[in-house]
Amino acid sequence: MKLLILTQYFPPEVGAPQNRLFELAVRLKKAGVDVTVLTAMPNYPQMKIYAGYENKKYHFEEIEGIPVHRSSIYIPRSKSIVQRLLNYFSFVYSSARTGRKKVGSVDLILCESPPLFLGWSALYLKRKKKAKLIFNVSDLWPESAEKLGVVTNKWMLKLAYNLEAKLYKKSVLVSGQTQGICKSVSTRFPGVPTYWLPNGVDLNYYNPAEIAATDWRKRNGFSENDVLFLYAGIIGLAQGLEVILSAAEKVKDQTRIHFILLGSGPEKEKLIRLKEEKDLSNVLFLDAVGKKEMPEIVNSIDVSVIPLKKMDLFLGAIPSKIFENLAMQKPILLGVDGEARELFIQQGNCGLYFEPENADELAKQVILLSEDKELRKKFGENGRNYVRENFNRDTIAMKFYDRIKNL
Repeated sequence: MKLLILTQYFPPEVGAPQNRLFELAVRLKKAGVDVTVLTAMPNYPQMKIYAGYENKKYHFEEIEGIPVHRSSIYIPRSKSIVQRLLNYFSFVYSSARTGRKKVGSVDLILCESPPLFLGWSALYLKRKKKAKLIFNVSDLWPESAEKLGVVTNKWMLKLAYNLEAKLYKKSVLVSGQTQGICKSVSTRFPGVPTYWLPNGVDLNYYNPAEIAATDWRKRNGFSENDVLFLYAGIIGLAQGLEVILSAAEKVKDQTRIHFILLGSGPEKEKLIRLKEEKDLSNVLFLDAVGKKEMPEIVNSIDVSVIPLKKMDLFLGAIPSKIFENLAMQKPILLGVDGEARELFIQQGNCGLYFEPENADELAKQVILLSEDKELRKKFGENGRNYVRENFNRDTIAMKFYDRIKNL
């Protein structure tokens, strides 16, 4: 079986789709699948082409034995929707061209969405290679873009919804990162076969028993008695991270409690200004780091805070950062209702829930966990056991292989 993974995002970039697709590719290769990747020059999330890839229209490399073809991409000069669309469509064009010229015959194309528009490239290559299409949905676009107010142009939305429908109907399988995504697709398109392809975690890589103690706390100005609450990931609109700063303001008198926001994104500058306005000495912003550094950091904190905005859209969302933190035996403070709450709070008993965007509830739960070390330990142990049983990347990849090998 020859499989082409078509994605705008891939390592050495850091992020949820990058890690998920790379880990899937590695495991499918071990299972005997001939895996090739077609992706963009690495640039995310800094929106700057990485060193060694600059000024190239095409680049080929191998990552752990996986052939990776890279094509050019336009880097936006601002955060406007026009610049963002230029970013997306430049890769649609370059990936179609590079895929036709540089990639050999394939049996299956796995296209990652968002960006949804990459589906045009997938349809073109599907036709040229006489391949079958698997469309992988990690976010229901354009629905999420419309509800978040990212895209408001009615003509553009109509175009996107029409493309979404066409892609689902042209696919032999639509895979979704959550059960909510699969249910949405099945409800709106009853004849389209769907498959739940959840995110997961490499339990060997994120293993607290294998990570030596470090001085990360000391290097960042914290003592062993401080209780550290970490948010690590994209600092964007969907996350609603203002709730963390508001909660931090409410617990300013609790001198042992500190909040760390680690990452990059369009909302970071605004949140830093908000921190300064509120004079929050208990909040620290850190830049994004590579995958290799994350186990040390997560091992050094006490609790992971995982919020999203309060929107019906996110009732089916499962933020990927949940898995790594639970694997590292860290309890979570989850500000996400719906599927994530049911899985990780009600079923897995891996932490505490707070209503999305409710700073009072978050502050209350922060104080509770800061004062109860044994409860933190219990939630952490539950978390690793739960992801081991239900979200092991090895098991997920093999089940997916069994599903696609006879398509």
